[in-house]
Amino acid sequence: MSKPVVNIWGTPEEAAPAAAQAAPWDTKWDLRDGTAWIFYSSSGQTAVKRPVILADGFAPGASNGGALYEGLENGDYPFISTLREAGFDVVLLGFADRTASILDNADVAIECIRRTIAEREGEAPLTVGGFSMGGLVTRYALAKMERQRERHETATYLSYDTPHRGAWLPLGVQAFAHYVKEHWGGPLTPLYNSFSNLVNSPAARQMLRWHLETAAGTTLDVADGRHQERIDFLEALERMGSWPQIPRLLGVANGTGTGVGNDIPASVTAMASFGPELISQLDTQAGNMQTVARMDKPGQDPTEIRTTGFPELDGAPGGLFPEAPALDDAASFGIAAVLAGSVNRTEAELTYNASTFVPTISAVASADIDDQSALYAKIDPERSDLHDFLCATTNEGHTAMTRELGEWIMTRLREA
Repeated sequence: MSKPVVNIWGTPEEAAPAAAQAAPWDTKWDLRDGTAWIFYSSSGQTAVKRPVILADGFAPGASNGGALYEGLENGDYPFISTLREAGFDVVLLGFADRTASILDNADVAIECIRRTIAEREGEAPLTVGGFSMGGLVTRYALAKMERQRERHETATYLSYDTPHRGAWLPLGVQAFAHYVKEHWGGPLTPLYNSFSNLVNSPAARQMLRWHLETAAGTTLDVADGRHQERIDFLEALERMGSWPQIPRLLGVANGTGTGVGNDIPASVTAMASFGPELISQLDTQAGNMQTVARMDKPGQDPTEIRTTGFPELDGAPGGLFPEAPALDDAASFGIAAVLAGSVNRTEAELTYNASTFVPTISAVASADIDDQSALYAKIDPERSDLHDFLCATTNEGHTAMTRELGEWIMTRLREA
């Protein structure tokens, strides 16, 4: 069974020690604001020879080497052992804070690249990339090194379901998370704070194409909704040349490239709650003017989130929003149902659990996710910023390591 490499909800505390014990890395490097776990290709080896640096993605707290290894090795496709058998040395790059600014974590990636070059035996070029946000971190890092005329000695850049053109989290879900925190959150109720805090973290503000900071009622047009931190990040990336120019640019998407979506219809109720503390309804995104969220706390005026001109994003081809193992595998709408159920002490009605998180056209950088026709069209390779890419046969979980995608990557790396 395929597993996500990056779990946006973090690693359950009780699972972390077991995962760490199971990870057979050969050594690790302590970096400023990060850690690198190194897996040599052969026993008795004491230095990297053919390095493949893979960066962790967005999640709360610090990276966990054991959890990263688990997602890469013990799912549908044993990616780390396959790389090692092919003669590659794997460097898993983790961050002290995975919700920190992408620009800050890019400096950690640059430090890792420098150390890899310094400790490398021989002159084999590097492969550098990452999963989800990790692909943006390393994309910026390599571009920055080139702009500063520093040799990164990287021949191949690799992104794995990375939101190059932005990620999607339903606006109703964002507003609902903030609403729950604002009315029921606090130091004694961490569950009611966590989702809102995650949405409002620097990295989330930079990655999400549309962002809501509070639960205040609003009407949002499709052309609006960029957080200032996203605008600043995109401008910083553009100043670095947008992409590294020297490496071959490869990418994979956990969504289909045929235009076939995930069968979530537009403008239907995904989650509803009816209880003494909270009456709410979250609808899937449609293109017309619509109310995507309504939250009603007795004794207060209802809060509504309305949108105009949006694409039908929830059902679009792409990697699906990650599930939370500690919360009965709840995903985007599912987390809202968990929160509503906890507030009301009665189960909410959940019709759709997960929505698209990284649309395929974002993962392969072929079009903006504002565009309805592009979202549901067959991918045109000529429009992609990547030199080569592969889309999944079916829409699957975001950063799921599958045999299909893993084997394609291995073929391309062996060709290099």
